Amino acid sequence: MILGINASRARSGGARAHLIGILTEGNPTEHGIKQVHVWSYRELLDALPSPAWLIKHCPAETEASMIRQIWWEKFSLPTLLKASKCDILLNVGAGTLCHFKPAVTMSRDMLSYEPGEMERFGFSMSRLRLIVLRYVQNSSLRNANVAVFLTRYAADMIQRSAGQIRNIAYIPHGVSDAFRKQPRKHLDYDDNKPLQCLYISNALPYKHQWHVVDAIGQLRKQGFDIELTLVGGGIGSAQQRLQTQITKTDPVGTFVHQHEFVPQATLPDFLAAADLFVFASSCENMPNTLIEAMAMGLPIACSNRGPMPEVLEDGGIYFDPEDPKDIADAVRALILDSNKAGQLAQRAQQLSLQYSWSRCADDTFKLIAKTVEQAEPVQRNK
Repeated sequence: MILGINASRARSGGARAHLIGILTEGNPTEHGIKQVHVWSYRELLDALPSPAWLIKHCPAETEASMIRQIWWEKFSLPTLLKASKCDILLNVGAGTLCHFKPAVTMSRDMLSYEPGEMERFGFSMSRLRLIVLRYVQNSSLRNANVAVFLTRYAADMIQRSAGQIRNIAYIPHGVSDAFRKQPRKHLDYDDNKPLQCLYISNALPYKHQWHVVDAIGQLRKQGFDIELTLVGGGIGSAQQRLQTQITKTDPVGTFVHQHEFVPQATLPDFLAAADLFVFASSCENMPNTLIEAMAMGLPIACSNRGPMPEVLEDGGIYFDPEDPKDIADAVRALILDSNKAGQLAQRAQQLSLQYSWSRCADDTFKLIAKTVEQAEPVQRNK
């Protein structure tokens, strides 16, 4: 059996981490897959391992304009898959225009589906792109032999738009062993050492970093010696709104610190230096940075929206991500009850054990092999 993987436009952090994770931690040959062909851009291909069974392809179009990428994916990739004798295609994103059967297609994007989220982008090209993307994703998920969802919340929400999808599998992402640390059993408030609060995410309209800044400012006014580190950078209107709030809340730069995008390998260091973690997004398919904080055993104050309660369960304290006072109350609760914070951190780390790249890889390759076996001969494009 030969597997083709379409990662030609897999540029989000989640898509990259997923592909690296399953190809590093998994062994498709154990499931009857003798070769894996990956089509992607050079930067991602260079980050992948190089086992004997993996063949990497870097067409020039993957480094070209979006129009050329889409054209190549729709008209050239099917021919390349046939030439490589691929028995099945794995699309790592549902925005694909490649028509090849049989296919397993993964759903990653929620912005097109979560009520009220597209409106945050106003009348813009970003919003138009999300509207178009919703129709493309609906079509590709319906036409796939199997649609893979990262969370049950995402599957339920997307099917409200796409309609009931015939074959569904739930395969959540994993988390790197680099994030597996011993849990912090105590969160001690020390007047001589400020507490370090961390939020990892780039600034986007649905990430609400400005509300977190406001919340930390409120806690400072109440006498709590706490600092906030934001990791991920940002551009556009969301970054401008964040910067405006930082200037208002911490005009001399005393307790709010923002870092630009940092490599994935450095995130464990940021998490290890933190005392508690805040996750304030209102729209996620699967919150990767939340799971990484869970694996590190950090006390977590978390958004009550989307799939976050499905993932974190009873391992944190929840808040309304658009209410700075509610965010402040959640963080304050962790600070004032260190025993509870420690218990929640241990629970979150326990829950994180179900998310591993080896499990994700095994479930994925097992599903692919099963899909090939069940596909009708007329669907095989060889």
